[in-house]
Amino acid sequence: MKTNQNKVELAGYAGTDIQVYEFRKGSKVARFTLGTHDSFKNKLGEWVNTTTWHRIVLWNTQAEEAEKAVKKGLALSVTGKLSYRFFETPAGERRLLAEVIASEIKVA
Repeated sequence: MKTNQNKVELAGYAGTDIQVYEFRKGSKVARFTLGTHDSFKNKLGEWVNTTTWHRIVLWNTQAEEAEKAVKKGLALSVTGKLSYRFFETPAGERRLLAEVIASEIKVA
C-alpha cells in the first residue's frame, strides 16, 4: 500500500528577490515568495482576479543554485512539500506560518 505523500506543485511568479542566509556551521537557507493567480466569476458575472502568495524555502545546495537564478518577476514552477511552523511576534503573539520546502525549482 502506498503511503500518503505531502507534495505541492505550484506555477507562478517570484514576488521578491531571493534572500539567502548562511549559518555559522556553513548551512544555507534561501527564501522568496511565489505568487499564483486565479480568476473566477462573481455573483454579478464579473471576472475577479486574485493572487495568493506562498513562502518558498530552499536549503544548502538548492539555496546556492536558486540564489543565482531567482529574481523578482521570474516565472517559476516549484515542487516541494507543505510545512507549518510557529513563531512569536515581537509583541509576544504566537503565529502559524505555512511554507513550501522546495525540492525542485524550474524557470518556466
